[in-house]
Amino acid sequence: MNAQSLHGTIVAVSLTVKDIAKSLAWYQDVLGFTIDRKIEREGVLRSAALTAGEVRISINQDDGAKGWTRIKGEGFSLRITTDQNVDEIAARIKEHGGTLDSEPADMPWGVRLFRLKDPDGYKLSISAALTSK
Repeated sequence: MNAQSLHGTIVAVSLTVKDIAKSLAWYQDVLGFTIDRKIEREGVLRSAALTAGEVRISINQDDGAKGWTRIKGEGFSLRITTDQNVDEIAARIKEHGGTLDSEPADMPWGVRLFRLKDPDGYKLSISAALTSK
């Protein structure tokens, strides 16, 4: 490996959301993330750090400076890979009020995968190697 090449170990994502309470509930209750920490300013929730295994997502309340109607999540997708059974995860998500964009299916590149969107339209896919389903 080149000494100047990047060798990352984890990627953490920060998302700006329209309604942090709604998004926090969705990531926690629907997807099953846990809250690592909440950041409040003047008694108002502004940010939250969430985890699911090694996956890290921060959600931050939009301040409206760029307009309240700006589209979020376009041209961007998060892929979460797991060694869990994706059919069971998909079923849990639906039981907790989530809606899938696609049901779990085997893909030609060797994974079983399903897709969904968070309340702001950020796209997520959750997959496992076919040998791990």
